[in-house]
Amino acid sequence: AEMKLKHDINPLLLQLINLIILVYSFLTYIPWYIFSGSRQAIAKAKQVKARPVNNKAGAAYRSVNSLHCLASVLYPGCDTLDKVFKYAKTKFKDKKLLGTREILKEEDEIQPSGKVFKKVILGKYTWLSYEDVYLKAVNFGNGLAVLGQQPKTNIAIFCETRAEWMIAAQACFMCNYQLVTLYATLGGPAIVHGLNETEVTTIITSKELMQTKLKEIVSQVPLLRHIITVDGKPTTWAEFPKGVVVHTMASVQAMGAKAEPGTKQQARPVPSDIAVIMYTSGSTGVPKGVMISHCNIIAGITGMAERIPNLGEKDIYIGYLPLAHVLELSAELVCLSHGCPIGYSSPQTLADQSSKIKKGSKGDVTTLKPTLMAAVPEIMDRIYKNVMNKVNEMTPFQRNLFILAYNYKMEQISKGYTTPLCDSLIFRKVRMLLGGKIRILLCGGAPLSAATQRFMNICFCCPVGQGYGLTESAGAGTITEVWDYTTGRVGAPLVCCEIKLRNWEEGGYYNTDKPYPRGEVLIGGQNVTVGYYKNEARTKKDFTVDENGQRWLHTGDIGEFHQDGSLKIIDRKKDLVKLQAGEYVSLGKVEAALKNLPLVDNICVYASSFHSYVIGFVVPNQKELAELARKKGFKGSWEEICNSPEMEKEVLKVLAEAAMAANLEKFEIPLKICLCPDPWTPETGLVTDAFKLKRKELTAYYQLDIDRMYGKQAK
Repeated sequence: AEMKLKHDINPLLLQLINLIILVYSFLTYIPWYIFSGSRQAIAKAKQVKARPVNNKAGAAYRSVNSLHCLASVLYPGCDTLDKVFKYAKTKFKDKKLLGTREILKEEDEIQPSGKVFKKVILGKYTWLSYEDVYLKAVNFGNGLAVLGQQPKTNIAIFCETRAEWMIAAQACFMCNYQLVTLYATLGGPAIVHGLNETEVTTIITSKELMQTKLKEIVSQVPLLRHIITVDGKPTTWAEFPKGVVVHTMASVQAMGAKAEPGTKQQARPVPSDIAVIMYTSGSTGVPKGVMISHCNIIAGITGMAERIPNLGEKDIYIGYLPLAHVLELSAELVCLSHGCPIGYSSPQTLADQSSKIKKGSKGDVTTLKPTLMAAVPEIMDRIYKNVMNKVNEMTPFQRNLFILAYNYKMEQISKGYTTPLCDSLIFRKVRMLLGGKIRILLCGGAPLSAATQRFMNICFCCPVGQGYGLTESAGAGTITEVWDYTTGRVGAPLVCCEIKLRNWEEGGYYNTDKPYPRGEVLIGGQNVTVGYYKNEARTKKDFTVDENGQRWLHTGDIGEFHQDGSLKIIDRKKDLVKLQAGEYVSLGKVEAALKNLPLVDNICVYASSFHSYVIGFVVPNQKELAELARKKGFKGSWEEICNSPEMEKEVLKVLAEAAMAANLEKFEIPLKICLCPDPWTPETGLVTDAFKLKRKELTAYYQLDIDRMYGKQAK
């Protein structure tokens, strides 16, 4: 009930409206109950989804669909990724696979502040078929062989999400080259570390990244010989060190097409061969390369595909998250293997309102009208806040109508009913923000707040599949069932893996706890990866092998299993700080409780064992804070508002109220805060690419403020 929106309607009028809703519900219930298959959906939602394999405490939970045997292969005999693609190509020959929008016009738009924004006008999607992609990949793989690439050696890709990324990846899978992936937003030193650690001689990139990121670090990567740009010749390349040659992807493909059959290497991979070495932007220290084998990825996508009902050629997926992220790569490989076309996009061109789309022209979702989309909570929270701001700007009549419909639908959903009238009359406009055809939103990468998830269910009229997985588990772990409308849970184990909870005494979590067993989440199965590249010590710490030879990943996350076999992540081992008086504070838990306030764009909570209270850093929402300052009669620039002790106090009041409402303990509520005028982006190095907080970097960056907040003892 606390997630309902507040309205300001005359109580008598409200009684009347409620009566009308009651009559309407009653009249429409009977035909709905008879004709819609939702009775099964309600029954399914209540069903047990996973159960322990035996009665012992700490037993592994498995999905009820794979109790006796974990699934590990998508199609019979397709045990490596090149075989999966070949199978799909034979099955879906000339069907659309990868789509890209053509750029009709680029222009610079000068903002009132003098800043220059690049705007684009994009045309329709042009498509490559399965056959087209297969041929391009074969030629590219052969071309790389001509350049001297050997099977089982590393080759790096450092590129935005686009069709050429997938073509290059498929070429590497076919030829058994180990693909090293690096996020496009990683900082210079991290990129240098990854390239040198993997000793690559060739890197695949784009013109823009070559100019902005690679140019300045090439001299620090002594083994580099070839740079391949996926989007044509860059304008200048005089400044590259001697011995480095720049090629275009097209010229390498041409070499491959002309190559003598003798040079074409027939070194097909085996299931245990490494397909990808994926560098994860660790929340701490230098990035680690996770070695993911062919059979790890196939097991992972087998598990994921099972949670997307009726996935196939009628679907369209929109790809815009970094392909260097395991969530996006797995999702696209799931689509590729099931005949579902992928249309490429980017966060800057996703919707009509996105930053690079010229006003009045169409964003990617409007043009593509996708049915499936993956999103990280950061993006969902942004949509949620945008829509809520729009609702607040409506006329009182419109606003109250929206709020009534929202609250009515929330009640209906929780009972398992649908609301076709509200969907078509009230929520259609919101649905159109994502193209109007989305049937499942997949969410992963970080915890999604209950309020945002509920909002997505209601306004986008589709289930939100919340998933939980790590790069170290090939992205697979759990995903909620489509008809499970509860919030805050990550679902039952996928059919490819099993999950057990291990006691963590320090945090006070035990798998014998009542009502729910709790403990550190351990994932076991074919999707659990080989380990960290050139880091035996860390691999031994995070991975174990049991007496049956099965690999287990120790995630460091704390979870609990509910009666129906769904997992809920409740804490993180690393985030636990012991205060001076001995109470444990989970920083993540406090942040989750406060992150969804309209006033808060981002928050990092800090605690120290040398002090008795918690402090926080808040990136305030500009619009909301300016409004609060106006109400309190405070005048000044944005920086002055953020630096004002009196505004800090006002924001603290709001945080304390929310913390009480979320049942936080008194010692968990921040006593002092610092308002940060500038947002935290991956470019600042304060958050990872998935927008997770980098606590170490944030602590270093704000050290002076921390000292200030702890300097004067709280009264």
